Amino acid sequence: MLNRRGLALFPKDTLEHRIARAICEAECLPRKEFFEAWHMARRVRRRMRGGRIFDLAAGHGVLGAIMLLLDDTSPEVICLDRRRPASHARVLSALVDHWPRLAGRVRYVEDDISTLDDWPTAAAPGAGDLIVSAHACGVLTDHILDRAAHAGARVAVLPCCHDRETCPVPAFAPWMAVDLAIDAARVVRLESEGYAVRVQQIPAEITPKNRLILAERPSAG
Repeated sequence: MLNRRGLALFPKDTLEHRIARAICEAECLPRKEFFEAWHMARRVRRRMRGGRIFDLAAGHGVLGAIMLLLDDTSPEVICLDRRRPASHARVLSALVDHWPRLAGRVRYVEDDISTLDDWPTAAAPGAGDLIVSAHACGVLTDHILDRAAHAGARVAVLPCCHDRETCPVPAFAPWMAVDLAIDAARVVRLESEGYAVRVQQIPAEITPKNRLILAERPSAG
């Protein structure tokens, strides 16, 4: 857990350390969640800038907030998850105290994102928007990719919990580890939807589930 005792671990004047110190003041965010969000956001923003940000399976919404801090040309962040953590407000308040420009630009929608038909109107992405998700469990990552393809939105996901019972398992799965096969099939599927796809990794010491998939249609801005 990041808390005030950990402030000394982040002495630098870099954005990463400044965000970490702000979150330490909230004293409620798991350390791993911050580092996953930071490393993913930094890599995504190198490739994808602007547009509304949709942080799906958002948890505390830290990923979306960091995306906005890295590129202020995005007008807002919409966080969506089945249930908003009780400590979300503490984390956001700590960030707003240090970056007042975040005020009113991060909103949270509580709803089920597992099906397209039930997608809430208040959080409907479109072409030019950017959908991100860090560790949406199992088939939830596939639902998020469905949503992105349906809208023509840019998308970046850091998959986890590759469940062979619920995730689409490709025919070539016996040739490799099943989690790798599932992610490879996701890349192939995005390409078949007309996306240009890049694959990266965040540091394995942050999380072993570290494969990052970034995709945008060539016509996207």
